[in-house]
Amino acid sequence: MSEAFDEEPTRVRYGVLGFLAAMTFVLYLDRACMGQAAPRIQEELGISNTRMGWVHSAFSLSYVLFEIPTGRWGDRYGSRGVLTRIVVWWSCFTAMTGFAGSLAMLLVIRFLFGAGEAGALPNSARVLRVWFSDANRGRAQGLITTAMMLGGTVAPIACQYLIDAVGWRYTFAAFGVIGLVWASAFYAWFRDDPAQHPAANEAERRLIVEGRGGGADPGLHAHGPIPWAKVFRSPDIWLLGGAMFTMAAIYNVLVNWYPKYLQAARGASEMQSGRLASLVLGAGAVGCLAGGWLTDWLTARTGNRRWGRTLQSVVGAALAASAITASLFVDSTNLSAVFVALACLGVQIQLPAWWAAATEVSGRHVGALFGMMNMIGNVGGILSASFLGWFVDVMKEYGREGRAQWDPGLAVYIGLALVGLVFWLLVDPRRTVESIDAPVAA
Repeated sequence: MSEAFDEEPTRVRYGVLGFLAAMTFVLYLDRACMGQAAPRIQEELGISNTRMGWVHSAFSLSYVLFEIPTGRWGDRYGSRGVLTRIVVWWSCFTAMTGFAGSLAMLLVIRFLFGAGEAGALPNSARVLRVWFSDANRGRAQGLITTAMMLGGTVAPIACQYLIDAVGWRYTFAAFGVIGLVWASAFYAWFRDDPAQHPAANEAERRLIVEGRGGGADPGLHAHGPIPWAKVFRSPDIWLLGGAMFTMAAIYNVLVNWYPKYLQAARGASEMQSGRLASLVLGAGAVGCLAGGWLTDWLTARTGNRRWGRTLQSVVGAALAASAITASLFVDSTNLSAVFVALACLGVQIQLPAWWAAATEVSGRHVGALFGMMNMIGNVGGILSASFLGWFVDVMKEYGREGRAQWDPGLAVYIGLALVGLVFWLLVDPRRTVESIDAPVAA
């Protein structure tokens, strides 16, 4: 045993993982609350489905616009301060959602809320790249995305209980406080560099460095400009962005519209819609947890970083397409929700593999390029939220109601899942941006 490991490595890196998991839990708790609260908000403020789609899209639009800048800030200035500011910002605008008195005010608040959340995932990816080895990063990303999905799972039913108890306005205020508590604790404890964390001993620091292949600086400090010429020539930047487009479109329609779909198309009560929406998003959490383990296992088992990172996503996209199809052919509300839950599992099992592949492809510029790919993908979230709201209002004008008004719009997402399957068949995470002109390693 080397001298560096004469002492047992400390476990500060797991504390880092715990903080990131808690952050993403709160992130999706705050985000998914809007889908459950939307019917009450629409009723009180007199907002149509089309215009509620604008509200959902306002969040996604600002999320897209601020993804690259906030990711780049983490690369340049460190994720400790950037993540703290991000969480404080979005928590304040979560609370302010409860003060909205008109469509215009709601649009502004949700736009600014999305701007705050935009940098959370790129900076989380950057922190994982610094604190975890290549071999364990997929599982770490899986735990973070699982926590994120668990936040979305808890949100519908917790939100409905609070709405019933105190109303939708105070519900958003309560959720906003949680993020402020996290931000205070994180800033006090976290350090960007393992070498600067007082609780990490030398054995853990060496373990982290050697796990990254011996590199002392995977992007801790300011570095040169992004090689945009290589970025734009990288097929995997666009393929991963396209894959995320399909995933974000499907997941966003479930978060934003599925509770309303259950009530308006399937005749579910508010509480039943909350429970079934939680079932669906809970299946997504299972997919994330399994996906994080599976992508590392496949990579180690096959010895091939291409198919180890992509095979589960091909299968997941196929499952999503077939399960959405099945959900539209059953009359039982509960059974339909089970099929939609399988579809959500199929979408979310792709996410840890996407994180791992995007991190590998991005190289040293992970904050900005991860943000760029996620930005491309979240265009799907913008279009998805507005599309379904507009579509169901058009169907209403043609005299359709219930499932006849909603189901044809959901069928569009079957095609999107199949497009995602094709993108994953073409992705090769071995082609990093920095080595785009070099031969690909096995």
